[in-house]
Amino acid sequence: MEKIKDLRKRVYEANLLLPEYGLVAGTQGNVSGLDRKRNIVYIKPSGVPYEKMKPSDIVGIDFEGNVIEGRLKPSVDWIHHIFIYRNIPETCGVVHTHSVYATVFAACGIPVPCLTTGQADVFGSEIPVSEYADNKSDNIGKAILKYRKPGCPAVILGKHGVFTFDTSPEKAVFAALMTEYFAKINLFAIILGNLKGKKLSPLSETEIKKWYERYHGKGYGQK
Repeated sequence: MEKIKDLRKRVYEANLLLPEYGLVAGTQGNVSGLDRKRNIVYIKPSGVPYEKMKPSDIVGIDFEGNVIEGRLKPSVDWIHHIFIYRNIPETCGVVHTHSVYATVFAACGIPVPCLTTGQADVFGSEIPVSEYADNKSDNIGKAILKYRKPGCPAVILGKHGVFTFDTSPEKAVFAALMTEYFAKINLFAIILGNLKGKKLSPLSETEIKKWYERYHGKGYGQK
C-alpha cells in the first residue's frame, strides 16, 4: 500500500511540473502513472487548476475507468492513457500536453525533424506527427500506436497536441519537456534557414543511431 501512495504523490508532483516547465495553459494537460502489479492508474482530476490541486485530488482508476481511489472525476483523457498502458507494455507513465511549439507542428501536420545531436540523443529519430484523430473511443490511442517510432517516447497528434510515454511519470514528463524544447529549436531553425535560403537536412540515420546509442547506455552518464 505504501508504494501505491508513493506513486500517487509522484503523479501529483509530476503534474505540477507541467506548468512549471511552461508546457500547459489553463488545465490543458495531465500526467498519469501506472502500478502494473495492481493495474491502478493514478491521474490528474478533470478540470482542476494545478495551483489548487492537492495530492489527495489525484484519482486512482482501474482499466475500465472506474474510480477506486479519490473523490473527483479523472481527466477526460483517461481512456487514451489506458489504451497506451494496454498496448505499450513497458510504459508506466503517460503525459498529454498542448505545449506551444510542439502544437505548431501538430497544427501543420509536420514531424519535428532530427536536425541536432541533442534530439538524436533523446529520441533517436524525428518526433512523428499523426493524422488528425477525434477523441471518440480508441481513435487517439490507435493513432499513437500507428505513428510511434521504436525508442521514441513521443507522438505529436495532428491538429491536437503531444502524448509522451515512458517507464515512469517523471521520464514521461522529461520526454514532454524535450519534445517542446526540440520543437522550439527546429521551428526557429526552419524559419532562419528559409530566411537565408538554406535547405535544412536532418542528421543521417547512421549518425542518429550513433548518438542515440551512446546516450542510452553506451558511454553517457554514470554507472
